[in-house]
Amino acid sequence: MWLSMRHCRRAAPSSRLSRFPGRFPMHSLRMIFPRLTRFPRVLTLVLLSPLWMTGCTDPEDQRPPEQVTGLPDFTELVEANASSVVNITSVSSLPSLSEQGEGGDSRHDWMRGLFGERADELPGPLLPQENDGSGFILSEDGHVVTNAHVIDGANKVFVRLSDGRELVADVVGVDGIGDIALLKVEADSLPAVSLGDSDAVRPGQWALAIGSPYGFDQTVTAGVISGLGRHLPGQANQPYVPFIQSDVAINPGNSGGPLFNTSGQVVGINAQIFTESGAFNGISFAIPINYVVDVIRQIKQNGEVKRGYVGVEVRGVNRQLADRLGLDEARGAEVVRIVEGSPAADSSIVAGDIILAVNGIPIKDGADLTEALGSLPPGSEASLEVWSDGETRDVEITLASLPEPEEAQSDTTIPESSEEPELVVIETLGMILRPLEEGGVRIGELDPKGPASLAGLMPGDRLISIDRQPVGTLSEAYREIARIAHNRSGKGNDLVLFLVERDGKQRFFMPAFSGNPHQSH
Repeated sequence: MWLSMRHCRRAAPSSRLSRFPGRFPMHSLRMIFPRLTRFPRVLTLVLLSPLWMTGCTDPEDQRPPEQVTGLPDFTELVEANASSVVNITSVSSLPSLSEQGEGGDSRHDWMRGLFGERADELPGPLLPQENDGSGFILSEDGHVVTNAHVIDGANKVFVRLSDGRELVADVVGVDGIGDIALLKVEADSLPAVSLGDSDAVRPGQWALAIGSPYGFDQTVTAGVISGLGRHLPGQANQPYVPFIQSDVAINPGNSGGPLFNTSGQVVGINAQIFTESGAFNGISFAIPINYVVDVIRQIKQNGEVKRGYVGVEVRGVNRQLADRLGLDEARGAEVVRIVEGSPAADSSIVAGDIILAVNGIPIKDGADLTEALGSLPPGSEASLEVWSDGETRDVEITLASLPEPEEAQSDTTIPESSEEPELVVIETLGMILRPLEEGGVRIGELDPKGPASLAGLMPGDRLISIDRQPVGTLSEAYREIARIAHNRSGKGNDLVLFLVERDGKQRFFMPAFSGNPHQSH
């Protein structure tokens, strides 16, 4: 089963014939009724008899129907806030074939390679690409908030108000990591939303969304808050956002729209869904409004968003690691790599340390640490509570500014070999690793009585990761084993997590480990 994270903006169809209409004409709708099942006459008489008797009953003797209580009525909330929700259309167009400039000749040559001499007969401007999403009015003077991915790559952005007016929007600023965009339209006295406190949101509370899924403006859906502080799997650029999870129905076109509480206050921006099919599957995620407010403040003041950074790569702590290190519970973030030239490299933090708290705030896992550090401004001082060698210590560190993704890539404290080895021997596991012809690493020879064989590993298994660190070459496997050996030296036998592929299926094995690998060239 393949699960994927999907943004909820709606991409316009490439063909006019396949365009999904914003509204259906009523004459095109047909009701199809299932054929009624015919019942025996006796049963029909039995069913109709109570109806006949009810008709003869004195109205004063009838009891009023009981009403279901306890369920919310969102009518007033919707009437008060629907006008604050807008539709966002972003348009991106490509230059015509006849346009010259940077890359113009190569683009024309590419088209000529596809269509031959008929490339010159193609229409000049290509059809513009449109994406639809939602947004909401933040202030009466025309500031509008939506998701960054709704307007990604757009040449023009249009905001359609609830009264039908469509206005051109200027992009004030975008925060790609937080997936937040601030727009501005030229209008006055617009109906702005009321902002709530997302820190007060609790699982089980009712929530409501208004947006434009599939182009159906002012669509209302409701549900309950399912969870807080979610970090989305596979979203490497968004461990900084503690998403609100709900079962409010969100579909393509809802992105950027508001998530309301029962007081009519915005507590989040609907951003993503967890889906198998591309449509709503019962799980949706919203960016907390408190997080949004801080991002908007920075965009207005500085034109960009700056986040704190220390330069460590971390992962969560499982139960076995906690037991091995003497922690009372599985918590914190294990430092697995340190970026050269970063604040962490200039501190006493080393690979294998567990960061338990930042400025007194407990850290649950790696994503929790990233979020905590990212919420602090660059240049500020942070106090890290670190578990090392069986005891805690405090490390004071000055945060740098989070680099751009390409700048953040750097060598780590793990040594690298200049040559690719022919094999890697791990004597204490009784195992030899060899390269695969098509690329990758496989389990080679095994000692039948060694820990690897006793744990269930078999020759020919394709190695995917070691201790949750992906390995694609023998050098990477060697460095990971060497790192583990260094961090665990003198601590006795330990379990190492191997993920392998066998017969098309992935499996975990945990052999006991206590030594260093050797590589042969």
